[in-house]
Amino acid sequence: MTTAHHSTSPQAVDIAIVGGAMAGATLALGLAKLSATLARPLRIALIEAHVATNTHPGFDARSIAIAHGSIFELTRLGIWPMLKHLGTPIENIHVSDRGHFGMTELNAKPLGLDALGQVVELAKVGSILFDELAKSSVQVYCPAKVTDLQPQQDGHLLSLDDGSQLHCQLLVAADGAHSVVRQHLGQTTEQIDFQQTAIVANVTTNQPHQHWAYERFTQTGPLALLPMLNMTALPAQSQESSVQIKEASAQLKTSAKGHARFSLVWALPPAQADELKNADKTEFLAALQHAFGHRVGQFVDVGQRVSYPLTLSYMPRPIYHRCVFVGNAAQTLHPIAGQGFNLGLRDVVGLLDVIEHALIQANGEVDLGDSDIVHQYLAARQSDRDNTLRNIEFLVRGFSNQHWPLVAGRNIGLRLLSWLPPLKRPVAQTAMGWR
Repeated sequence: MTTAHHSTSPQAVDIAIVGGAMAGATLALGLAKLSATLARPLRIALIEAHVATNTHPGFDARSIAIAHGSIFELTRLGIWPMLKHLGTPIENIHVSDRGHFGMTELNAKPLGLDALGQVVELAKVGSILFDELAKSSVQVYCPAKVTDLQPQQDGHLLSLDDGSQLHCQLLVAADGAHSVVRQHLGQTTEQIDFQQTAIVANVTTNQPHQHWAYERFTQTGPLALLPMLNMTALPAQSQESSVQIKEASAQLKTSAKGHARFSLVWALPPAQADELKNADKTEFLAALQHAFGHRVGQFVDVGQRVSYPLTLSYMPRPIYHRCVFVGNAAQTLHPIAGQGFNLGLRDVVGLLDVIEHALIQANGEVDLGDSDIVHQYLAARQSDRDNTLRNIEFLVRGFSNQHWPLVAGRNIGLRLLSWLPPLKRPVAQTAMGWR
């Protein structure tokens, strides 16, 4: 990893991004692409505390579902072609309510699509994005942490733990749920505690997944399974030739006749989650089988189990003086609808659009931290954020509840989706991140 050089006087940049996980790295690459089209290129700095490895908290063992709309945006930014070989297509989604009659399916084919989205493992994404950043015009400070942050009239002065200082016109906080930038600026979040804990693990079944994803609402909370690539079939690098990728795809089809890997997210009451996280493998798999049923066959193995409390945390106004917040720094979501990364990416795209528009209007010479630009970002993101947060809270409360009128209502709703296919399109479009 190349690290930017530092001198005694502050390095002047147009934009400093703090946090280089999915949101921050994507934004930096998007800005570099935009910068290449300008008469005066943008000076962009990315500050990231951890080198991109499997132990990086933003690129850990979790898998994420990248919605169809997000893939469209990542393709537009030139990023998806680098990640495509890591993706497992979701062709169908099965939604059910355990112990009740409600169930429905969302399918890609009737919508004229190959897939509703793709599942990628974060651990493999980080090194690819950082290799691309090393080739770009972005000054990367990594590993480096912000130790001090001083708002000034014309920007922000950042001090890093490697002794360097930066002065930026616009500061972007992409540093996650426990944002250091937010703490330095004394900004708070509003929180809803769902009194649930998620267990996240990779599990293996004795039947192929056939590119199905599952969302099952149980008495303790939602349980989601996302289809994953079989590891033996995965090309090691994004630079693999198309022949190798075709061979890998052929291997996948062969291996699909046997076992399958899924990424599991299972919401439970905290005490039960703690118990199951530490239970032996046989006991855990039996409990999972009981909760999920046999729709994917027998659960035969589970990898490392991690857990985290489920809260919905958000900044009502994800802006400050010459500063905008994106991704998990602006909001962290319950994983019920798999919308966390997708909403964060829409933050990134929204900011890129606002910056590009401002540069075009001003013919390239513009103060990117100007109050107008910061407030345009706020306005651009307001309704999408509000709607997504409201929908997720509704889903969690509606489907983690055994109050019989709610049970009846949600089961009738799921059945109606099955009986009246035209109702599925808007639901599918929301799930795919189309606005």
